[in-house]
Amino acid sequence: MFAPLLGKPGSSKNNKTGSWRSFLKPKYLQKNCIACGLCKLICPESCIEGKEKNTFRADLAYCKGCGLCSQICPKKDIEMIKEQE
Repeated sequence: MFAPLLGKPGSSKNNKTGSWRSFLKPKYLQKNCIACGLCKLICPESCIEGKEKNTFRADLAYCKGCGLCSQICPKKDIEMIKEQE
């Protein structure tokens, strides 16, 4: 009965979900990044790209502004800012 309502993991790549993001978005400071990749691993939308130091960024077309990336960053190199900035 509910099977048609369930999405598959990573299905947001087919549907741009960033249009209903919270009032916050991640800002990558690109200063202290050690390329640990924890932000990429924890993102529920798999919208963080980058492999090398200081190259990580969130694709805002899919980011919902949950803030998990900024909370897990061991170097505090990601901060959540208001959408208008």
